[in-house]
Amino acid sequence: MAPPRSNVSQPGRALAALFIAIAALAGLMFWQGQIKPKLALDLAGGTSVTLTAVTEKGKTPPSNQMTQAVEIMRNRVNGLGVSEAEVAKQGTNVIVVQVPGQGQSRVVGLIGTTAKLQFRQVFAETAAGPVAAPAPTPTKSGKATTSPSPGASATPTAKASASAATPSATPKGRALSQALTAPTPTPSATAKPSATPSQAATPGPAATPAPATSAPAATTEEKAAVKLFQEADCSKKNTKLPGANDDKRQWVAVCDQNGTAKYLLGPVRVQGQQIGSASAQPPNVQQGQVAWSVSMNFKKQGADQFYNVTKDAYAAYQKDPSSPQRQVAIVLDGQVVSAPEITRGAIGGGNAQIDGPPESFTQQYATDLANVLNYGALPLEFKQSAIESVSPTLGRDQLNAGLIAGAIGLALVVLYCLMYYRGLGFVAIFSLVIAGLITYLSVVLLGQFINFRLSLAGIAGLIVAIGITADSFVVYFERLRDEVREGRSLRSAVERGWERARRTILVADAVSFLAALVLYIVSIGTVRGFAFTLGLTTLIDVVVVFLFTKPMVTGLSRMRFFSQGHRMSGLDPRRLGAKKAAYTSTGTTLTKEA
Repeated sequence: MAPPRSNVSQPGRALAALFIAIAALAGLMFWQGQIKPKLALDLAGGTSVTLTAVTEKGKTPPSNQMTQAVEIMRNRVNGLGVSEAEVAKQGTNVIVVQVPGQGQSRVVGLIGTTAKLQFRQVFAETAAGPVAAPAPTPTKSGKATTSPSPGASATPTAKASASAATPSATPKGRALSQALTAPTPTPSATAKPSATPSQAATPGPAATPAPATSAPAATTEEKAAVKLFQEADCSKKNTKLPGANDDKRQWVAVCDQNGTAKYLLGPVRVQGQQIGSASAQPPNVQQGQVAWSVSMNFKKQGADQFYNVTKDAYAAYQKDPSSPQRQVAIVLDGQVVSAPEITRGAIGGGNAQIDGPPESFTQQYATDLANVLNYGALPLEFKQSAIESVSPTLGRDQLNAGLIAGAIGLALVVLYCLMYYRGLGFVAIFSLVIAGLITYLSVVLLGQFINFRLSLAGIAGLIVAIGITADSFVVYFERLRDEVREGRSLRSAVERGWERARRTILVADAVSFLAALVLYIVSIGTVRGFAFTLGLTTLIDVVVVFLFTKPMVTGLSRMRFFSQGHRMSGLDPRRLGAKKAAYTSTGTTLTKEA
């Protein structure tokens, strides 16, 4: 099949399109204000954090849980757009995370966050500081209760909204009494969800529903929870109380993240593993939202469980609009992120939304929260054993050696093209220059948009690409010279040679790209950097061959130096061993025979 006429007669269009694209990429690079590629850990240094698994009595954590933790941490890193980060297990209970670049404390903090999300019903709420309250006493039913303080109001304290409003300074006696005499709710996953729209809420960690314990154990646990609830000081931000993150406890005392309130919560009703997907959402001004939020979709079982807990909360609201049980607390890693009130009916459909005040629910917070919720909670709790900076000195030395090797290889390719292809070799050289320019612009822009970082392995992929690009030129040039050997005119040989060569070029590049893609999928660490740059440069090779090399050869074929087969053009039919004397020489001019 003959190539399109426009490609034959007007190669300037392809060249113009290519240079416009290069100019656009360059303009975008300067507009972004970043003109150098971002470098990976081995070239730019970075942060290394050692995370040690925390287990009961210092036992060795299960190997499968450590492997799962490594995979979740790696997914979190990739979800944040951090390239060339390394997550590796060392020994039986240690994971080492290395993040390239400076100022990566946010990334390091998120990687090791347990992100255990729990949905629990609120049974009492008060101000953050410790308060004087009567000690709970067991009842005949086996439940611990308290007697209201003299002069205490009959109305329990409750939040006015999901994230704002300051609770009163003292707990109401009836709030605790209701909390401890109310029957312990048991999660259910069979109730039908209603079509009521989802209600806004705020984030909290994953947990597993636990069945009610026997009366003696429950009494002891309730006593401890009430005592801790009364005595705890939650006035400091990010205070975590003992047992607050234990999803097996039926009753827990929990502080909120902002240091403004503390809660007495019932058993876990929905665990974070039931979240199917989560995404950060910008403020919806039309609905009165002024902060970012996180939209969640539950799996089927989680949707039923969430419906049940909101149904119980709504039933408590209908019975007593001031009851603290109208709230469902969202607990993330042992802290209440918010406790929204369920006052418009049970929430069905499997959708919920986490939001909060603008000062805490920024775009970054919502994005980070959605990221950790998407990849689930870590199966183990980790503590940061060590944090240290990584020096790039060794990598820089290796980089210098690699660049010298690449320069030598490029010089040999250039020398070979000039000696073997002569004038035609300049087309190959300029094609390599164009490919190098596009590659540089792409690496810089990818660093800005997806945080891609160039490592030693990635640079190795770029150097290997020199051979791949040169191979495409060789395939086309040899096809072109074959046509000249057949006695065709240069213009005809250019088109027929391209028709025969382009399929070979596309097949070869397709194989190279597939190899890079498979390597990227199955590999980890710096090997993925090699695979990424190899795949990128393979795609760039196709662009350069189609939009620069072929149009340039088409344009040069119209020049007398090439069309008449000058001996320095690389297309002299006599030097190529043409099968028939298609040309005769008159001085320095070649004319076609009749």
